[in-house]
Amino acid sequence: MSIWTRITDALAALASGESLSAVLDRLRTPPERSVAFTIAVIALGAKMAKADGQVTRDEVAAFREIFAIPPGEEANAARVFNLARQDVAGFDSYARKIKGMFRGDDRILIDLMEGLFHISVADGSYHPDEDAFLTEVARIFGIGDRCFRALRARFVSDAPRDPYDVLGVEHDAPISEVRSAWKQAVRDCHPDRMVARGVPEEAVRLAERRLVDINRAWEEISAKQAA
Repeated sequence: MSIWTRITDALAALASGESLSAVLDRLRTPPERSVAFTIAVIALGAKMAKADGQVTRDEVAAFREIFAIPPGEEANAARVFNLARQDVAGFDSYARKIKGMFRGDDRILIDLMEGLFHISVADGSYHPDEDAFLTEVARIFGIGDRCFRALRARFVSDAPRDPYDVLGVEHDAPISEVRSAWKQAVRDCHPDRMVARGVPEEAVRLAERRLVDINRAWEEISAKQAA
């Protein structure tokens, strides 16, 4: 059963007048967490897409790149997007609900932030209002400044990039600690591990960009310490 069929079933359970956030309340355990993850990215993405004052075709197309939406499932994805746009609840209430749903596993919240960053730059620019939006979502999620800087540097071409931020280590960390952090980061973005923590198979391509950045950070740091 595809993720979109499962989303359709979840939306069908909505009672008349219920908001999209009511669906999230029902999707707290595996395998429903992958449905919740997808809805969360689309819902917060829909809120963010209005942060810069407009919703572009590129931003909508970014959902297709992340989740590989089959042509026959476009209506289901659009319904989630529109429900989120119409919901009177602010993005912060969505973010807090999602934080509570995935409490205890920061890695899946970072996965979700990557999806939002992907959407934010899909139109070729990174608007200050989008940065403010993502900064606040990261704060609600409990994602630290270092991790947020690394995420922003991965997607925003002119953002400062620090390889130590990417691996989450201090600048004076011994090479053994850096190596351990690099290996753990590689393991965490393996597709099987991502699926196990709730990222749907349709979205594991998010790890490809992360892995490139992780390996580049290790190469830069190890080369610097070997010099």
